[in-house]
Amino acid sequence: MAEYRIRAATLADADALLRHRIGMFSDMGVEMDAAAVADAFRRWLDMAMPSDTYRAWVVETSGGAVIGGGGITVVPWPPGPRYVGGRLALVYNMYVDRGHRRRGVARLIMDTIHSWCRDAGVLSLGLNASDAGRPLYESIGYRESPAPMMFVQLSAR
Repeated sequence: MAEYRIRAATLADADALLRHRIGMFSDMGVEMDAAAVADAFRRWLDMAMPSDTYRAWVVETSGGAVIGGGGITVVPWPPGPRYVGGRLALVYNMYVDRGHRRRGVARLIMDTIHSWCRDAGVLSLGLNASDAGRPLYESIGYRESPAPMMFVQLSAR
C-alpha cells in the first residue's frame, strides 16, 4: 500500500469525484444520461462539500493521480432496535479505477471512513453494495438488512 495515499477530498477534486460517480454507475450497468448526472452531481458537490453534508476521501498514487475514493453523508436517524444512536452514515460513491482494483484500495477507503465515523461518534453505517463490492463489505461486517429500502421517483409540480 506504500504506492497509495488517502486524503480528505476538497472541491478541487470535483472532476475526480464526478468521474468516479459516473464510472461507478457505468460499471454496474446502470443506464443513465451521463451528462445530466454529471451536471447535477457537480452542482450538488458545490453545495454539499462546503456545508459538510458530504465528506469524501480520495486515494492517490505516489505520482499524485487520483485513482479511487468514497464518501459519506451523516444524517439524523431515530433510534431503533438495532442501534440507539441518533445518527447514521450513508456510504456511497465508492470507486476504484480498474487498473488499481484488488490491491486493498477500497478497504483503505472503508477503513478511513470507519475511523472518521468512530471519532465522530457515528457508530452505524449503511450502503448499497454492487455485486463487485459485496464481498469486501461482507468481509468487514456489513450485512443485508431484513427490510430493504424502497424508492419512488416523484414528478415535480
